[in-house]
Amino acid sequence: MLEHLKTQSPGFGGGKRRGPAFRFKAPIHLVDSTVLELVANCLDWAKHRRRKAAAKTHLRLNFQSLLPECVIVDTAAEHDNSRARELCAHVRSGEIVVFDRAYVDFAPLRHLDEWGIFWVTRAKEKMAYTVVEERPRPKDGKILRDEVIALKNPSQVGPERLRRVVALVEVDGKEREMTFLTNNLEWSPRSVADLYRCRWEIEVFFKQIKQTLPLADFLGHNANAVQWQVWTALLTYALMRYLAHLSRWGHSFSRLVTLLRAVLWKKYDLHSLLERYGTAGGHFRRLARPEQAYFAGF
Repeated sequence: MLEHLKTQSPGFGGGKRRGPAFRFKAPIHLVDSTVLELVANCLDWAKHRRRKAAAKTHLRLNFQSLLPECVIVDTAAEHDNSRARELCAHVRSGEIVVFDRAYVDFAPLRHLDEWGIFWVTRAKEKMAYTVVEERPRPKDGKILRDEVIALKNPSQVGPERLRRVVALVEVDGKEREMTFLTNNLEWSPRSVADLYRCRWEIEVFFKQIKQTLPLADFLGHNANAVQWQVWTALLTYALMRYLAHLSRWGHSFSRLVTLLRAVLWKKYDLHSLLERYGTAGGHFRRLARPEQAYFAGF
């Protein structure tokens, strides 16, 4: 099922997604985490502050298909970089991983470099390094610096050479200066910045599943119950994506969830129902039997 979805264009708009990152033929993996707030007086295992408890979901998302590929549910007290090695365990040589600087740990990054995996992240503040080479910049003024660097601190056993790119990136309509790190020395500096912009898709994914799937109220209080509810929600997401693919669904994911909730306890063929619901092969009229829109006796 997932192989069928991976060959399709992501999203629910029916068209191909556009953007500079789609010039890359290799799979792009996005890595990030999200915090799920829990009830502190019921979940002692998840306490990370005096009056707060939370679980953290670490996730690796395929950018081309927007399907989750690796999920780890842990306590919020666990630092992100402690899960970087596990999240990237099944990434293949030649593929690309994009993650936030919270996952920056130079020992796992060295292993990724040795395995032939390319990665892009944001540089940490106060990182000690020496500039090995300064490269020419494009004339558009968006790239401020393009350097090849070496780590200065002996305790940071990272790759021998890193690429440091300082660029102006548009965020919420305003340009911000951001510093990126990568182990690829061949890409253009604009490609490095464009790849990191792809990471924001995983933020949209987290927001989407929190708003549409049951990840606010948990049925159980132990760690196993919370983990199973998160995994079940993500499996439900994958099944809905597969159903949307079969019926050529042309609307948003939230609209799909709303429709399925409305007919969940009715005996309908969901495939034919979605095909008639305003997709390319149908129209908006007569979504189900007309008499069900009226009260009995009226």
